[in-house]
Amino acid sequence: MPIFPRTSPLPLREKSEKLRRFDAERLEAHLAVSQYGPFRLTDAIRPSFDLAIIPEEGWRFDRYVDPESGAGVPVAIAAVSREKLFDVFFALLDGIGTPVDVVVESSHLQNGTRVTSTREGVDAPVLKSVFCDYEDVLLNDGCLGVAVLDAEPPLEIQFDEHKLLTIYGDDLSVAVATFRRFKIPRKPTMRFLNEAEHIHASRQSFQRAFDALKFDLGAE
Repeated sequence: MPIFPRTSPLPLREKSEKLRRFDAERLEAHLAVSQYGPFRLTDAIRPSFDLAIIPEEGWRFDRYVDPESGAGVPVAIAAVSREKLFDVFFALLDGIGTPVDVVVESSHLQNGTRVTSTREGVDAPVLKSVFCDYEDVLLNDGCLGVAVLDAEPPLEIQFDEHKLLTIYGDDLSVAVATFRRFKIPRKPTMRFLNEAEHIHASRQSFQRAFDALKFDLGAE
């Protein structure tokens, strides 16, 4: 059955325009879906059209292996529903020492270049105050990610452009306790949106907000 029922063939150009319009409407409808079951996405990310991975809440252990040294670091990765994502991020920050180093990264440039800026020695309460001012962009900009690093003991908390929370460190007890506190289920075989085709979203205003965030953090 044809997508566009008709009694006579359309000229090639007209057919092409209709198909393009259909694709645009299909994309718009797909991007408008922000909830899958009880799990709510931020505006930053969407799964692929084929839903190769259906978004869900949960966390799992993993392991990062440095390609040069071969050294491995335990990792905990979590996907958290939008309504509590920022609270979980802040709870993780409460579990590390102070001062900390912070890295902010943006992929807003159309050539795919990533812009990375760093600020060392930030008091954790100051950092959280700045992050509060930028909650909207941190949650909803699919081109922005941040990482917070504590040197002793070594621990890194990433809140990346996919809006996943990833914690690197030999001792992940703080992360595990935080996930349990917020009733985020452990799913050892869980797959995350960044492990298949997916769609990022951003806005021009978010690029300006990234520059303002760097300024307020004093990141260079």
